[in-house]
Amino acid sequence: MTDYFQEARAARRKVLELIYKAQTSHIGSNFSCIDILTVLFDKIDLDKDQFILSKGWAAASLYYFLWKRGRITEEQLNSFCQEGSPFIGLAEPVIPEIKIAGGSMGIGLPGAVGLALAKKFKDEEGKIYCLMGDGELQCGTTWESILIATHYKLNNLVVIIDRNSLQALGRMEEIINMETDWDATLYSKFRSFGWEVKGGNGHDYQDVEDFLIGREWKDNKEERDKYHFSRLRVQMNPKIFIAHTIKGKGVSFMENNNEWHYRAPNKEHYEKALTELHSQT
Repeated sequence: MTDYFQEARAARRKVLELIYKAQTSHIGSNFSCIDILTVLFDKIDLDKDQFILSKGWAAASLYYFLWKRGRITEEQLNSFCQEGSPFIGLAEPVIPEIKIAGGSMGIGLPGAVGLALAKKFKDEEGKIYCLMGDGELQCGTTWESILIATHYKLNNLVVIIDRNSLQALGRMEEIINMETDWDATLYSKFRSFGWEVKGGNGHDYQDVEDFLIGREWKDNKEERDKYHFSRLRVQMNPKIFIAHTIKGKGVSFMENNNEWHYRAPNKEHYEKALTELHSQT
């Protein structure tokens, strides 16, 4: 059985090293989704399934897990954001496992919908997995894609939203505030559009695994009452997991600190973060 905690901790240490050496940005965004990717890349079948990193600014984490699965070399991983390397700070389709460039907000999900639809037309096995940042929910292309996925009954499409509540310039509700309760609104909107919706802790490996392998959802009456959740779902619906996360998760001075959206760690930051990651049990 995979020790997800140890795998995620190793991923954070390596991603920290890559970003420190490159002196590039988005470490907070990487750290918020590493626990999700740890479980996802343990379960995904890269010969049948495809993964789209819509929040392409978490590219360092994607490259790390592709290296763990033997899809890129250690030399390629260590070339992250180095001069002449195609492995830059935004996910680019430089290898077959990266089908669509990520990083321009609202682009990944439309691409994932197209890939899922193509699989349907060709009657191919496998699923399309797409990891989005919650800031992308402010893009019109996202909601157009959600409607298309419902219309074509894309039950081979699995979407995860990294719901860390922060985007480049602030908290989501400070940029565009839909309602007083963002989360209830999200659940309601996806449900009304015909999607199968689950919410959970994006740092709880069991929550993520339960969603990905389709295990029966926990009978949490409080959650069902709050979000009017029903278990009675049509099996042809696309699925979405609203994964509540902490930006910068794993390093105390980065957690929920939006400075680390763009800031690169200096030597002092690097050593302090590394010490914290090594001490976690």
